[in-house]
Amino acid sequence: MRYDPTKHHRRSIRLKGYDYSQAGAYFITIVTQDRACLFGEVVDGAMRLNEYGRIVEFTWHDLVNHVTGIVLDTFVVMPNHVHGIVIITDAPDDVTVGAGSEPAPTATNPAPTATKPAPTTTNLAPTITKPAPTTMEPAPTATKPAPATMEPAPTTTEPAPTTTDRAPTITTTAKPKRHALPEIIRQFKTFSARRINQCRQTANVAVWQRNYYEHIVRDEHALNRIRRYILDNPARWAFDRENPTATTPEPEDAWAQ
Repeated sequence: MRYDPTKHHRRSIRLKGYDYSQAGAYFITIVTQDRACLFGEVVDGAMRLNEYGRIVEFTWHDLVNHVTGIVLDTFVVMPNHVHGIVIITDAPDDVTVGAGSEPAPTATNPAPTATKPAPTTTNLAPTITKPAPTTMEPAPTATKPAPATMEPAPTTTEPAPTTTDRAPTITTTAKPKRHALPEIIRQFKTFSARRINQCRQTANVAVWQRNYYEHIVRDEHALNRIRRYILDNPARWAFDRENPTATTPEPEDAWAQ
């Protein structure tokens, strides 16, 4: 059966005005340009990936390293298309953007209760064993007890700033950017096509159709049904609508049955 763009092109059913960056599960199908079987073949009901198919599979799983706030669910690479479920999650309020951020100091470094710390024995040199009997308080920097004085001679007029004297550093926190579904698909298509073209030494050759199909998964029952459809896809290849040799292709909404 020859490819007919008017009959076989996957239609987008994106809802007008729907926010495709909001949290939820999305079932997607992406088909190769001209339905070319680039990624391997189905043998005895199982998909055997070639080098290009492995690139596509790797690129899918690698998305989590480039896109925040997503979970990749069930996925399959077919000879000329892929099926997958992308779950966009709620970004937590307390996630800090960027690696290596440290929380602002809190209870571990309490603010001092006096503007000028009173000299105490914490400033005595460790070799002092006996204080001078006439000394009111030991000098903070003396190696021997100071002679009788009313007040110890401070070495500075103000104590040197320490971590307890500094105002806590405020680390700005913000929600990570939530990526919309079209942007996620664009990255997947761009990265995989670039790697395939590098592998086969072709430049700027289209790998994927420009459009793609998606469906908003409404509930757990639908999610499990779609998961099963994706896993069973290789076994149904003889009836797949994207199979150029299928004589009796299944209906377009077979995944919903």
